[in-house]
Formats: sequence, C-alpha cells, structure tokens
Amino acid sequence: MRIQVLASITLLVSIFVAMPSLYGSPADVESRIDALLARMTLQEKLGQLSQSTAGYTRSDAQIRNDVRAGRWGSIMNLRDAQQRAALQRVALHESRLGIPLIFGRDVIHGYRTVFPIPLGQSASWDPELVRKAAHIAARETAAEGIHWTFAPMLDIARDPRWGRIAESLGEDPVLASALGAAMVRGLQGDSLDAPDAVAACAKHYAGYGAAEGGRDYNTTWIPETLLRDVYLPSFAAAEKAGAATFMSAFNDLNGVPASGNVFLLRQVLRKEWGFDGFVVSDWNAVEEMIKHGYAADSTDAAVKSLRAGVDMEMVSTDYYDDLPALIAAGKFDVKLVDESVRNILRVKFRLGLFERPIPAPPPASAMLAPDALAIAQRLATESAVLLRNEGSLLPLSKSIAKVAVIGPLADSRVDQMGCWVADGQPGDVRTPLAAIREMLGPDRVAYAPALKNSRDNSQAGFAPALEAARNADAVLLFIGEEQSLSGEARSRASLDLPGAQDQLVDEIAKAGKPVVLIVLAGRPLTFSKAAAHAEAVLYAWHPGTMGGPAIANLLFGDAVPSGKLTVSFPRTAGQIPIYYNHMNTGRPPRGGSGRISERVAPEGDTSRYIDLDNGPEYPFGYGLSYTTFQYSNLKLSSASMAKGGALTVSADVTNSGKLEGGEIVQLYTRQLAASLTRPVRELKDFQRVTLKPGETKTVQFTLSTASLAFHNERGELVNEPGMFQVWIAPDSARGLRGEFKAID
Repeated sequence: MRIQVLASITLLVSIFVAMPSLYGSPADVESRIDALLARMTLQEKLGQLSQSTAGYTRSDAQIRNDVRAGRWGSIMNLRDAQQRAALQRVALHESRLGIPLIFGRDVIHGYRTVFPIPLGQSASWDPELVRKAAHIAARETAAEGIHWTFAPMLDIARDPRWGRIAESLGEDPVLASALGAAMVRGLQGDSLDAPDAVAACAKHYAGYGAAEGGRDYNTTWIPETLLRDVYLPSFAAAEKAGAATFMSAFNDLNGVPASGNVFLLRQVLRKEWGFDGFVVSDWNAVEEMIKHGYAADSTDAAVKSLRAGVDMEMVSTDYYDDLPALIAAGKFDVKLVDESVRNILRVKFRLGLFERPIPAPPPASAMLAPDALAIAQRLATESAVLLRNEGSLLPLSKSIAKVAVIGPLADSRVDQMGCWVADGQPGDVRTPLAAIREMLGPDRVAYAPALKNSRDNSQAGFAPALEAARNADAVLLFIGEEQSLSGEARSRASLDLPGAQDQLVDEIAKAGKPVVLIVLAGRPLTFSKAAAHAEAVLYAWHPGTMGGPAIANLLFGDAVPSGKLTVSFPRTAGQIPIYYNHMNTGRPPRGGSGRISERVAPEGDTSRYIDLDNGPEYPFGYGLSYTTFQYSNLKLSSASMAKGGALTVSADVTNSGKLEGGEIVQLYTRQLAASLTRPVRELKDFQRVTLKPGETKTVQFTLSTASLAFHNERGELVNEPGMFQVWIAPDSARGLRGEFKAID
C-alpha cells in the first residue's frame, strides 16, 4: 500500500512539474495546443469534444470519476457553484493531463440581475447600453465560476408566432448586427481571460428564425441570396467582434440540418470569415439528425456532424461512443478529431482556464450591485415603446387623486422576468404595482388583479376591478402574456390576448375613465380590440428585475419614452410573415379600406387582402414620445456616388414639444432597379439624439458603396449602378426622401 501511495505521489509530482514546459508561455497558444495534443489519447480527445449535463443525471461520485478520466470537455447548467469548483479541482489536479473544464450556462438576458428580454433590449436601439448590460451579466456569471454563456441569439425573426422571437434582436440585420456585436463585446470584455469575462456563443447558426409556420425547431427554406443578405450578417458581425464560440441550430436549412451543414460551418464560418473558435451543437442536435432523415444512425450522425465542423457535441454522445471503432478500422480520419480538439483547447487557453484561480463563492455584493440595478432600470426604460397617447394623457400627474391598477401582470414577479432566467430570483424583482405604490402612497392606489393569470378565462374577478376603476381618476390596465407563453417551444398560432383579457378591457371601459394599457409580453401581440378602449398604450415587453420602477417613472413623467419597435406588429396573425424590408411585387398595394367590396374592379387587382389593410398595426422603427420631433432640410453631399466612394446625408431634427426627449433617427435606402429585385426599404444606420424643447440638431450619416452592396444569384457580394432613394426617418413608413445615383 505504501509503495502504491508513493507511486501515486510521484506521478502527480511529475505531472505538475511537467505542466509548465508542456503548456509553455500563455502568449504562445498554438504551441501549447501542439504540446498538449501530442500527449492525448483518443478517448481524451473525444472527451474534449463532449459536453455533459451530468449534474442532472449522474451522482457526484460518477461525475468526479468521469472528470478524472477526461470524459468531458464541458459541463453545462450545473447549478451549484461549490460543485463546479470541486469538479474543476478534479480536472486540474487529478486528471492525467490537467485539462480544465469549461462550464456553460444559459445566461440570456442577465444572471441574477435580469435585464429586459433581448427583443425588448433591441427596442432601445442603444448598442452601448446593451453592451453594459451584457458586461454586468458576465461579471455576475464569472463570479460564480461559469466561463461560457449560450448568448447572444442572433436569429433574424420575422414571425412573432415563433416563441423564441423573445430572445431575438428583431427583424433587421443591420440593427441585429450592431446590438449582437455589442453583446459579444460586453460578455467577453477587453480580454477573454479577465476575471469578469465569459465566452460568448453566437446562436443559432443559422436560419433558425425562419422556421416554417413559426413552429420551433421546424424546417427552413432560405435562398442563398436571402441567407447572405438577411440571416447571416448578424453572425458575421459577432465573429468580427470576436465571439469565442458558435452554436449550430436545430433546424435543417434547405434540406441539410445545421449541425451537418458543411456550407455553413466550413465554407462560410471557417473559410470566408476566418473563425478559429469552436462550434457546439445545440441540445442533442447531432443525434436528432437521425429524426431529420439526414443520418441513418448515431454513427452516421457523428461522422456527418464532425466532418461538417461541429467541434463539441451537446448532450448526445455519438462522437464518444461511435467514432473509436471507425477510426480503428481506418474509416474516419483522426485528423478531424484533432482539429476540433485544437479549436476547443484554443478557447480554453484564451479564457485562461489553465491558470485562472478557481473562484471562492462570491459575496452577496457581487450580485445586484447598485450599478447593475441602475443599468437594468435604464434599459427597461429605454426599451419601452409608447404606441399611443391620445390627448397627451401620459404622463399622468403625480398629484392625481387615485389610480386603479388592474391585471395580474401588474404584480407578477416571475412573469416580469420573462423567459430564460435560470438564475433570476423572483424576490429580487420590483413590480409596477410596488413602484407605483411607493411613488404615490398606498392609499392612492387601488389594485384588482381581476384574473389569476394571463390565461385565466374566469370573469369572477371583474366586479372588484370595475369598482376600482369607477372610483379612480385613471386606470392603469396591465395586459399581455405571462412568462410561460414565450420562449423556446412556446410557439403560438394566435397572437391575440390569451384568456379573458379582451373581455376584461371591455368591462373596465364601462367605468368611463381614462385607460392606459401597459403590455407585458415576449412577442408582438394583436390587441387592437383592447387598444380601441385605451387613450394610451405602453409596450413594456418582459422588462426584468427593475421593470417596475422603469414603468412607474414613464407613466408619471420621471422618464420620457424613447423606445422604437424592432419588429413589425401585425394586425392579425393572418398577415404573417410581415416585415418592413419586403419586395415590391409587380402589383404593389394601393391601400384600401380593409372592407370586403361587393365589386372588385380589375384596377384593384393588387397584392393585398380584400378584408384587411396590408400594412402592419405598428411598423418597424415606430415609437412615440411625450414630446414631438420635426424632420426638415434633407441634404445630400452629392447627387451621385462613384464605386468605392461615399456621400453624406443629413437632416435637421427639431424638438417641437415641451419636454426634453430622445429620438432614434433612422437612415433607409432603396435601389430602384438591379439584377435582383431589392427591398422597398433597407435600414442602413441609426443615431440616438437627445434634444431640449426647441432645440435643433443636424443629424448626419455617411453612406458608402459597401453599405449598398448585396449578394447576387451566384452568392457574390456586388455593387450595381443605378438610382437610389434615401430617407432620414422616424420609422420605416415615413421620412424625408431624396435620390442619388450610384455610378461605376
């Protein structure tokens, strides 16, 4: 026994003595990878290619034994910080080569401090604020010994039936690119090995947001021109911002599952963009290629996925189970395994995991710090979109005698956080009801939930709600959808208000008092019937931990709304897909009453519905303020733009109202004729300006020929000469228009 103990000590000493020369200088990552890769067995290599959810399915002793044997390269969603620390000690000090684990976690819009859902954040049009929020999320996450988050989600979403639109940054590639890159920079900081940085994961690569029928995980058919011009730019921007990892999507794209898609993973991501991090599959997506009908069995799935370029397999174990026999038989090249191991080790070295101290449990002050809560409140404030304000009802006066706060979402901590909040705690949330009571005093606030939740069909609670409304000077009616109705696997065929909420609004309208609708939701909803009873509508999304104070400040004038929509709101689900940057067709619509006509004349045969207006209820880029802005004096620096050149476009924006406010000024273009039809408008840039009453600022944009390029039918990025329209606008449906000519 004594001899065995001495031998074990000698082995451990030899390993630790060898580590410095084995790993070399931290600055020389590739040499360190070479040295380590040369010592690894095939099983250890395949272990690095495997990600486990062992914390859910295996005992602590089994997990430790697995880690000691090098079975896993990563463990995801392990909740206990002490267990993470213990397993990392095993990996570093008890495994043969001391390769650290990379711990992953779904930190989608905040860790303990929960920020608005990403779709809400995008409505701020504020990349710097979004970056700050991502950095706070990274800081709290890293303090818990987590190194990697599966965010940002960069899928372009044109279908609000899709539940995961809540995680998206909207329907436009330019805006999603700017915000997605900001999230990457916030999560990863100035250096990946910083103690407050975590590795970002650009997901879901690619085309996932185009799922047929808005049904999660579904088939996508996207022509290459559309893929390159709309669905890939946000991912390219994330790669350029330094995203350490990518995640392949669940869906098949044009018949090939993303996790087996050579074109996406090797041609575009590696060859064209030069990505050198690693790709992880989505949950069980390698194995699911069998159900797709793309792989015959688990062996076939493993071969096709690794050859395509998926480096790490999440949850399923086809790589580890099936590749050794193929390699031993000479039917699979181990160099492909080595390449993926290299990609994974590169990220681990860049994160500093071989040298990074295992963190002690963080103090309570590491979570929900004052600066974190301040950013969460500011982002919730900037994310809220004012959709209606008839008669300038808002802001309400703080001297109001009494308000009625009605609806279950006014005081639901869980629902306020939204989907994908694995570590958010309801006890941290400050609700609108609590914030309004704090602002006005409890005696001036009457609360009636009326419904148990947003899905409740019972009208038993309507009577006290109506009584509260009759005794109030104004009604703050909170409607929408609860947390569980949006997010992954939460697709909805109808976007109408669930439960008896429409009936509740009808009932409250009988009180004859001014009504403000505050909508909390994870997607655009169709609520025109309810809106018809309201003088004001504030769309607040699922606003996170500090949503309550943000909403209260907006309602009572301590803040001025500035958010603008980043996705078109349909009038009904029957209009979907609906998005602003559509093509024109040969018979574009001419408007209409939306009523079915008894006689349809030939001149009325246009691309329209005969029973509904074509346009959205609220267009992309739309949002009101408590002040008003006037646009004037559009100027172009030239009437033409030579290839490789640029021109400036400017306009004066004046605050013509009585309050200081922020305006998001948007730049759009349209190419009138080209070798492929072009969208009726395309966002090219945007700026946020803050103006005092009566103040005017000249807002200037620079347009380059590169920003006007598009992909032709051969997949080539081209600039074509021709006439262009250009707008400086408050949204995608209005604005000042000019023209210029692009010349060779």
